[in-house]
Amino acid sequence: MRFKWFPKQISKSISILSLTLLFFNCNQAQEPMNYNKLTPEEQRVILNKGTERPFSGKFEHHEETGTYTCKQCDAPLYRSGDKFDAQCGWPSFDDEIPGAVKRVTDSDGSRTEILCSNCGGHLGHVFLGEGFTSKNTRHCVNSISLNFEPVEINMEKAIFASGCFWGVEYQLQKVDGVISTSVGYTGGFLPNPTYKQVCTGTTGHAEAVEVVFDPKKVSYETLTRLFFETHDPTQIDGQGPDIGTQYRSEIFYLSNDQKATAEKLIKLLEDKGLDVATALTPAVEFFHGEDYHQDYYIKSGGTPYCHAYTKRF
Repeated sequence: MRFKWFPKQISKSISILSLTLLFFNCNQAQEPMNYNKLTPEEQRVILNKGTERPFSGKFEHHEETGTYTCKQCDAPLYRSGDKFDAQCGWPSFDDEIPGAVKRVTDSDGSRTEILCSNCGGHLGHVFLGEGFTSKNTRHCVNSISLNFEPVEINMEKAIFASGCFWGVEYQLQKVDGVISTSVGYTGGFLPNPTYKQVCTGTTGHAEAVEVVFDPKKVSYETLTRLFFETHDPTQIDGQGPDIGTQYRSEIFYLSNDQKATAEKLIKLLEDKGLDVATALTPAVEFFHGEDYHQDYYIKSGGTPYCHAYTKRF
C-alpha cells in the first residue's frame, strides 16, 4: 500500500498543535494563586488601589513587636522596628524587608505607589525627603492592606525614679533591648493621681519610668547602672533644680534578683565614696502619666536639663 504525503497539511496540523499546547501552558501558568479571600472593602483598596480613611486603620498606633505581612498573600513586608508615628493618619515605616515592596510611579507621575512584590497588592505610597527619620523615607501604608504576626518575647519590667521623668525616660528609651517606656507615678497612697496632684508633694508618689525590656538583649544591671549614671544619686528629695519628694531617687524592684542587683551597685558606689540617697522599695502599682508627658523629648526635640551622663562605674 502506498502512502501519499501532504506536506502542507502536515505542517498546518503541527502548527495548530503547537499553538494549542502553548495556549494550554499559558493558561496553566496564569491560574490564580491561592490568595486569601478579601472583603469588598479590602478589594477596593488592595485590588482597585483605593485608600482607607485616615485615622481609621487598626495599625496606625499599633506598637507590638513583630512583622507586618500582606493581607492578600501573607508575604512579610515590614518589621515593627521600622515603624514610626508620622501623625499622618496611616501606619508609617521608614524601611521595608529587602525585596518585599515594589515601587511604581503613578500614571500622572506625581507619586510613587508601593505594591507587595509577591502578589502585586496595593499597599499605599512612599515619600522621600520629609525628614521624619534618619532614613528620610516614609512608606504610607493602608492598615487594611496588612496583617500582623507578633513575636513572642520574654519581657521583663523595671521601675526607676530619679527626678523629672522626662529626662529619665529619654536616657532609658535609647538603650538597645528596651522595648517600651512609660512615664507615670508610683510609691504613694493616692490612686490614679494626676500630674497636678503629684506636683503638690503630698501624694507620696514619685515621678517614675516603667521600662519593658528584653533580657536577652539588655540586662537589668545594665539599665540600673545607666540609672545611677544619669542622675545624682546623692541628692535627697530632688534632682537638680527640681525639689520635692516627688523628684526623689528610688528603685522600685519587682523581684529579689532586682533588689540584689541594686544593692550590689549601691555598695560599689559607696565604696567609691558616694553617700547614696537612692531608696530601694518593693514595687507597688504604677499609674501611667498623661499622654502629653510620654516621649516628651522625642516630641519636643529637646534634651534633658538635669540628666546628663556621668560615668560612675
